[in-house]
Amino acid sequence: MPPVPTMSVSSLDLSVGGMGSLGGPSLDLDLLSGCSSGLPYQVPAPVTEMERPMMVDMAARAMDELIRLAQAGEQIWVKGVPGDAREVLDVGTYDSLFAKPGAAFRPPDINVEASRDSGLVFMSAVALVDVFMDTNKWMEFFPGIVSKAQTVDVLVNGLGGRSESLIMMYEELHIMTPVVPTRELSFLRYCKQIEQGLWAVADVSLEGQRDAHYGVPSRSRRMPSGCLIADMSNGYSKVTWVEHMEIEQMLPINVLYRNLVLSGAAFGAHRWLAALQRACERFASVATLGVPHHDVAGVTPEGKRSMTKLSQRMVSSFCASLSSSPLQRWTLLSGTTDVSVRVSTHRSTDSGQPNGVVLSAATSIWLPVPGDHVFAFVRDENARSQWDVLSHGNQVQEVSRIPNGSNPGNCISLLRGLNANQNSMLILQESCTDASGALVVYSPIDIPAANVVMSGEDPSGIPLLPSGFAILPGSGAGASSSAVVPPPGCVVTVAFQILVSNLPSSRLNAESVATVNSLIGTTVQQIKAALNCAGH
Repeated sequence: MPPVPTMSVSSLDLSVGGMGSLGGPSLDLDLLSGCSSGLPYQVPAPVTEMERPMMVDMAARAMDELIRLAQAGEQIWVKGVPGDAREVLDVGTYDSLFAKPGAAFRPPDINVEASRDSGLVFMSAVALVDVFMDTNKWMEFFPGIVSKAQTVDVLVNGLGGRSESLIMMYEELHIMTPVVPTRELSFLRYCKQIEQGLWAVADVSLEGQRDAHYGVPSRSRRMPSGCLIADMSNGYSKVTWVEHMEIEQMLPINVLYRNLVLSGAAFGAHRWLAALQRACERFASVATLGVPHHDVAGVTPEGKRSMTKLSQRMVSSFCASLSSSPLQRWTLLSGTTDVSVRVSTHRSTDSGQPNGVVLSAATSIWLPVPGDHVFAFVRDENARSQWDVLSHGNQVQEVSRIPNGSNPGNCISLLRGLNANQNSMLILQESCTDASGALVVYSPIDIPAANVVMSGEDPSGIPLLPSGFAILPGSGAGASSSAVVPPPGCVVTVAFQILVSNLPSSRLNAESVATVNSLIGTTVQQIKAALNCAGH
């Protein structure tokens, strides 16, 4: 594979069909990397001593409501779509049972998203509580949903044997596409041990008056919600997940994601729980890496752990690059391809990325093919030459594989191009799928760096610039919203990241933009052709 992360965009092979210059002026990187929607979300100030009792009381009431919602029956939770077992909230019944004294009338433009799901998770209750209360682990477990999280204040510290803790959190939620803005939320998270082996974690947004005082927009509000976690004493926990948000839709939702967002599925309990089950399965697989699996290269257990750590960083970096937060501006290119490509730039100074200006480019498309078919196709090394423009039609061989889940598609692979001129580069790839969607993420890595990883050394200094695919269920732009059974299909985001090197100033020339625009356009065309849906 050509070493994309260390080369200039303009030095990429321009012989691929359709790669021509856009012409026109160059793009100013300072404009591209500016703020996309006015002022950025202001993280709330820490809690004052005067506010503390009110916050503790608000958290306690949210905990009571969460427990009632988690244990409530069919009176308040109803089945959503016919044939779908997922539960959604009966808003009218909720309003009558949980009427807040002095609560304002809910405006008609506020959309209520509330759902419940439960299932077994392969992790102890205590370990799960630690994930919920540690914002770094929270982001690591949910990279496809949480693009940013931080602890603003600690009101009650759960260390030292205490059975409860209370923090104020800030987080940004995303769908891994440039076309749907992130949701910025500030809320209290209260964790408490209800009884032996049973924990509850309750979230509730701060009062609107405080948000307004600190200049925080009231676009999204987390109502009392969260999880009940029951330890099953066999390594598993039963998790009952309740999501409840009130959303003010400020902007029209992109047609590709409209059904997913308006139905509440984009950030619903089903998606959170599926992602948690997958993350716990991946976490548990690290402990069994000594068992040999389909490994051509004979990598040691230490090497596999190191590769798993590197791949985790690669996936997190890829997901974060697709955030559409107020601080990450995406610009729509007016190119000659049929695909709407958006680009964004940032200056990379992290040790885990190449130094310089990074150009991110992405597009989201609907395909009339089930998501698992698309996932199987793009993760298959034997089919890679059919869509990977940069492989120049050469076959790819899997050198090593580390399974990290029960589904055969959940694994980390090291790939090698079968071309004598490209023998200095390998491809690190991770593919993962669960009930809520799928990811295939990959990044070129040179052989010396791969040797460092496979020998078990710390991979934190190895620079990666991942590209890949995010696959979500979707009914398509042309599908009728009134259809009882939507046509099978999925929404796929195709994304590339490229280091723009040796720039004399912070300007991006039109040739580089045209190259990446055509790179995505050609990739999409080849995927559609291979999956027999070129007309869509």
